[in-house]
Amino acid sequence: MSEASRIEERTEALLTPIAEAHAVRIYDVEWVKEGGENYLRVYIDKDTGVTIDDCEEVSRALSDALDADDFIPGAYILEVSSPGLGRTLRKDRHLQQSIGEEVELKLYKSIEVPGPKGPVKCKEFTGILEGFDADTVTIREGDTSRPWKRAEIASIRLTVDF
Repeated sequence: MSEASRIEERTEALLTPIAEAHAVRIYDVEWVKEGGENYLRVYIDKDTGVTIDDCEEVSRALSDALDADDFIPGAYILEVSSPGLGRTLRKDRHLQQSIGEEVELKLYKSIEVPGPKGPVKCKEFTGILEGFDADTVTIREGDTSRPWKRAEIASIRLTVDF
C-alpha cells in the first residue's frame, strides 16, 4: 500500500464518526503533493447541499482528531469542501451512483477518431455512463456504447451544464 493510500484510508477511518456526527457523507479523501506542498483534501456531501458551516465544523473536528492521532509525517494543508457539481468519479461507489449521468472522460493519450474531414486526434469524450467493471468504464456517445480501459483513463467527472 502506498503512503498516499495509507494516509487516505486512515483519515477516512478518523473522519467516519465525525461525518456521522455532523450529518454529512464522506465523498472522498485525497492525499496529493502540489507545488512542493502536501494537501489532505476531504470532500463531504449531503442531500441538501454542503454549506460553509458544514465544512468548517468538519474541518475543526477532523483537525483535532488528526493532531491527536499524529500519523501523518511532516507538514500538510487540510482542506474540507464539497465535491462540487462537476465532481470527479475516482472510486467505484462514485461510478455506481452516477450511472445514467452525463460524464466527461479524459484519456492520458490522444487517440485517432473519425472526423468530418478524416481522422482527428482526441483525448476528451463526453457521454452517458452506462456501466463499469474492474477493467473498463462504458460510455454511450449518441447511439454507440464504448468500453474504455481504466488504465487509459486520466479522469472521469460529471459534466456541468449552465
